[in-house]
Amino acid sequence: MATEKIIGRVASDLETLKQFTATPGAGCTRLPFTKEAREAVNFLKQIMEEAGLEVREDAAGNVIGVMKGEDPTAPCVMMGSHYDSVVNGGDFDGIAGVICAIEVARQLKENGIVPKRNFVVVGFCDEEGMRFGTGYFGSGAMLGNRDVNYCKNFKDKDGISIYDAMKSYGLDPEKIEDAKWPKGSIGHFLEAHIEQGPVLDTENIELGLVDCIVGIQRYMVTVHGRADHAGTTPMDMRLDAVDAATKVISKIPDWAREKADGTVATTGYIKTVPGGMNIVAERVEFTVDIRSRSNDNINDIAKRIRAALDREVKAMGGSYEIDTKLVITPVDLSQDMLKIMEESCKKHNYSYKYMPSGAGHDALEIGQVLPTVMLFVPSKDGRSHCPVEFTKYSDFAKATVVMSELAAKLLQE
Repeated sequence: MATEKIIGRVASDLETLKQFTATPGAGCTRLPFTKEAREAVNFLKQIMEEAGLEVREDAAGNVIGVMKGEDPTAPCVMMGSHYDSVVNGGDFDGIAGVICAIEVARQLKENGIVPKRNFVVVGFCDEEGMRFGTGYFGSGAMLGNRDVNYCKNFKDKDGISIYDAMKSYGLDPEKIEDAKWPKGSIGHFLEAHIEQGPVLDTENIELGLVDCIVGIQRYMVTVHGRADHAGTTPMDMRLDAVDAATKVISKIPDWAREKADGTVATTGYIKTVPGGMNIVAERVEFTVDIRSRSNDNINDIAKRIRAALDREVKAMGGSYEIDTKLVITPVDLSQDMLKIMEESCKKHNYSYKYMPSGAGHDALEIGQVLPTVMLFVPSKDGRSHCPVEFTKYSDFAKATVVMSELAAKLLQE
């Protein structure tokens, strides 16, 4: 069972990490390659070392701690999550999973587990994609999916590229491909995470066994029209970018509802240019985020968006372009590892349920190619990505007990 000692350690670590935010008193803002990210990484390095791990930071900004096994060349068991946040987010999203992984390492050591292979703890850099509009940077680099061109192509709202941000942070973006792990070197990946939804909390269930993570496609759409005077330009003589864009945007939620099966689609950002109350907009930028367990559902909605843009922009007389920001297919998680965790839940009398994840995680990127599992803990009122995000430290402790038993079994195989 989760002890007061475990709860206390998890609480102490997370309370310290709350300090590393660019928006004190207004939630956690810890964007990649910033002062706050560096402070968090330095603290993670410290507590990893105190837990007896060999610690390093890789070329992508991931912080890595290794518990050496009898055969360090055997495929390792890896556990972790991300240390970055959204703007004005919560204190637990991502970072709690890193702390849980460090706590699992502590428990393995205290329980006298002699691993046959390495146990690797990772704090991933830039899972959220908040700063550069991408996501899964650190985990993608570990899989060999990030290169120098990628780092140069994506920029933040101030025009700073990932490439330049990495240099100012103390990393060499020219060496980004050094972050790739050799094929076969990672055997299993484990991630603990807050649910970020209301199911576990509403149903008063202690742990969620995640059997599937939805796929995600993200787009930035730009519709081009012509700026004109709002009072003197007749409606039939306008090239109104807002008129065309909103006719498409308004249909997107209904296409997702039509698919059902948990499919969702969101337009979370809209910008008009010039942005004046009395000016017909010459340009509209908007984002689309589509998620589903079914890749066919995602692809069909994306296809409908393009067809609607073709139609509305042609009628308006302007043009448009779509910049693909992210494409990740849905992933089914390891049934074998889920069964081990289920037995552990039964052993400790923890209530649990099997459930999908509607949010993307580093486990989504990694689960495309490696046996992967996730364990959810309840989010109070389902709130996340906001300052009121909250999970009881005792729930994190229960998750570490279950995952330490899973890790012990995998490490001794």
